[in-house]
Amino acid sequence: MPYATQLSLQEAMGPTMEEVIFLHDHVLLLTFLMTLVILLFATTATMATVTHNDPTEEVEQLEAAWTAAPIMILILTALPSVRSLYLMEEVFEPYVTIKATGHQWYWNYEYTDGANVSFDSYMIQTQDLPNGSPRLLEVDHRMIMPANLQTRIVVTAEDVLHSWAVPSLGVKIDAVPGRLNQLPLATSRTGVFFGQCSEICGANHSFMPIVVEAVPLQHFESWLSSEM
Repeated sequence: MPYATQLSLQEAMGPTMEEVIFLHDHVLLLTFLMTLVILLFATTATMATVTHNDPTEEVEQLEAAWTAAPIMILILTALPSVRSLYLMEEVFEPYVTIKATGHQWYWNYEYTDGANVSFDSYMIQTQDLPNGSPRLLEVDHRMIMPANLQTRIVVTAEDVLHSWAVPSLGVKIDAVPGRLNQLPLATSRTGVFFGQCSEICGANHSFMPIVVEAVPLQHFESWLSSEM
């Protein structure tokens, strides 16, 4: 969960967010190294007191170097990016499939794969919040999922564009009317994870939060049986 004055990314609570942080750190390191090299060359060129014309052969070598260097940088950036993109979007035998439908201005969750469980999730108003609950983030019905198992999340919308996003899990999916988008969803531990709609969808866009609660498998099965 984010906190005041936070400047870094949220702590990774699942494998998808771990991939996002790894890619972020990798690109940041490359950027830092490139900045150092550019500053080094700029400082050396500025402090040089003698200038001279290089032979044609040396100029060609320099042109080859500054052509090859960006290509190598792009390759070093693209390879981990493609790997992370594949891992973030590939669904491998999910334990359960949950369909999230965006409405103005609440979410509806439907558990498929024979579960036949469906409910609406509305934000709890400030005056009704229990003590210690986060303002504008808590809902009356949380989306329950099993921890340490892959879940398929399928997202769509009923009226206008929405976006289902939980930053600590590294998930952000556009909810488009008439279209189904899917992503894998997994957590590395139990807990409660907060998100919000990330697509401006109308007057109450800021008041349709997302709360995902990851519980042990046996607790999830018990909850699912009680809801059916």
